Amino acid sequence: MASAITAPPPHGNLKRIVAASLIGTTIEWYDFFLYGSAAALVFNKLFFPDSDPLVGTLLSFLTYAVGFAARPLGALVFGHYGDRLGRKKLLVLSLLLMGGATFAIGLLPTHATIGTAAPVLLTVLRLVQGFALGGEWGGAVLLVSEHGDARRRGFWASWPQTGAPAGQLLATGVLSLLTAVLSDSAFVSWGWRIPFLLSGVLVIVGLWIRLSVDESPVFKQALAQAEARKVAHAATAEKLPLVSVLRHHWRDVLVAMGARMAENISYYVITAFILVYATTSAGLSKQTALNAVLIASAVHFAVIPAWGALSDRIGRRPVYLLGAVGVGLWMFPFFSLIDTGSFGNLILAVIVGLVLHGAMYAPQAAFFSEMFATRMRYSGASIGAQFASVAAGAPAPLIATALLADYGNSTPIALYVIAAAVLTVIAVGLAKETRHRDLADIEPADDAEPAAARPADAHTV
Repeated sequence: MASAITAPPPHGNLKRIVAASLIGTTIEWYDFFLYGSAAALVFNKLFFPDSDPLVGTLLSFLTYAVGFAARPLGALVFGHYGDRLGRKKLLVLSLLLMGGATFAIGLLPTHATIGTAAPVLLTVLRLVQGFALGGEWGGAVLLVSEHGDARRRGFWASWPQTGAPAGQLLATGVLSLLTAVLSDSAFVSWGWRIPFLLSGVLVIVGLWIRLSVDESPVFKQALAQAEARKVAHAATAEKLPLVSVLRHHWRDVLVAMGARMAENISYYVITAFILVYATTSAGLSKQTALNAVLIASAVHFAVIPAWGALSDRIGRRPVYLLGAVGVGLWMFPFFSLIDTGSFGNLILAVIVGLVLHGAMYAPQAAFFSEMFATRMRYSGASIGAQFASVAAGAPAPLIATALLADYGNSTPIALYVIAAAVLTVIAVGLAKETRHRDLADIEPADDAEPAAARPADAHTV
């Protein structure tokens, strides 16, 4: 029997919380993916003009990867304060940081105007983007997970995950529209700035919605219990969330990192590197590649809640494993379809890839949330997710582009993704099923906390 604090909230209230998380994550991912698409299409010309085309693309993707390097720092800082102060305040801050950095990129002078200072400033703004996104994801999925009930947590928590394809859809859609109506020279000259400046408007909308929601009731309950323990045991100081995570949940952090490998690497190969591969190896236009990602992102958005709902019925692990195995098996057909040069085959390749990716991405929010105790959940989920991104998503387009340059074909790229899928299968296979856990009852086995201070039915992890 769920306690009153973890019982399902009024349906309308839960929908508003889901909408706030979804809109916020959509804007954050729009900003982040917009940079990735621009890195593949124009940044090599605007900020690294002295390099040959493929080297320029590599340097452009290197600044793209820098954003991932800042994500673990964002996870540490936002996780710490999110576990101390609450989820809502940190989500507002992450949105302001991300939107401000993206808007500033739209105003940035290029190499032709200020020389080498241009790529330096671009890199700094990319670092701010990565820092903000490192704190955004954990807070957004926790806000929904901690408001919803255990029976449908996988479904409701998967909605903030749809912010990734929604942001990809929005970013790719805006770029696709601009490349369709503008000449190549006009797009390179000034058209690329429009999507970045549009972020300013989106942030205002996102802030208005996020400021209207309440703090997580599970967090408020855990905070009240922590304060009560301080009064009862004045000599016992509360540990830092990071210290507690590493002490009590280090296995869960490693599982989360392993689970992210195939999910993260496959996603950036399918959506970012594809813009390079389709145009340089398959002879397709950048407009065609953008349209394929656009269509596939719409399908991706639609299937994520369905995968989330399935994880409520059969468990997080089976759905996640299905996605990891599926992505690994799909890589060779994926590139073979693209190599045909057919737009229809390109769409099929990307759609199937993203549908299989969704089987990992959808249950991830609930799966990671259910691993950690409330007062270290923001830190634990964020650290597990974002530290993995440095080794997974950050170098994925860079490694794929380098492999293409060295070998001239897709075979080593496919093997790269398959190796990541094997790591994920091992990590998730070793994990425990979590779908029946009550988030309010997950407590660490803290030797410094007397047993009497913990609820009698607390789930110790």
